[in-house]
Amino acid sequence: MSNDKEIENMIQEKNLNAARLTPALIDKAILTAQYHVFDGTCLTVCCLTLQNGFNVTGESACASPDNFDEEIGQKIAFENARQKVWTLEGYLLKELLSKS
Repeated sequence: MSNDKEIENMIQEKNLNAARLTPALIDKAILTAQYHVFDGTCLTVCCLTLQNGFNVTGESACASPDNFDEEIGQKIAFENARQKVWTLEGYLLKELLSKS
C-alpha cells in the first residue's frame, strides 16, 4: 500500500483533482476480508466482501513450503484482491461519468 500513498502524493502535488478514485475510497468499499489456506498447500485465498455485497478474491502461493508464512500469504492475497477492487470501482466511476 505504500505505493498507493506515493502515487496519491504525486497526484496531490500536481493538483490532479478531476473525478477519480483514491486509496481511501477503495478501502472504504471493502467491508470484510476472509482468508483460507487449502489443506496440504501453500495457497492462500482472500475473499473481500464489498459494501454492496459483491465478493472479490485474490490469491498467493509460494513455490517452497519451507517459505510459507500465513501472515505474508494473507497480505499478498489481500493486495491482489484489493487491486481488483480498483478495476471494478474504476469501471463504475467511468460509467457514472459517461452519463453526466
